[in-house]
Amino acid sequence: MFIKRDRNEERLIRHARVRKRLSGTSETPRLCVYRSNAEIYAQVIDDTKGVTLASASSADKDLEKALKGKTKTEQARLVGEAVAKKALKAKIKAVVFDRGGYIYTGRVQALAEGARDAGLEF
Repeated sequence: MFIKRDRNEERLIRHARVRKRLSGTSETPRLCVYRSNAEIYAQVIDDTKGVTLASASSADKDLEKALKGKTKTEQARLVGEAVAKKALKAKIKAVVFDRGGYIYTGRVQALAEGARDAGLEF
């Protein structure tokens, strides 16, 4: 009998398929996005060492005032700018964008555009 997977299982399969080819190095780490119903998270990861170099999310206390009263898409853009500033502070200018199996539209696109506007190259 055919059993339909839920949306998150499908997303994880897409993400695993992309991650076979996509990896972050010391020179160009991976900007990984995770999106939940309420929040959005972004991390800059060096996969060779297995460490997170910079991170930001809409749940961060330092972004709380800036995000108040904004839509989820506007919040995602501000999170992208915040993670880009932290990455630039860590002397990271170029990254590989990992959309996490999500479609490149809406909040994921806004986060990417915010990171680009703040100075990250990808």
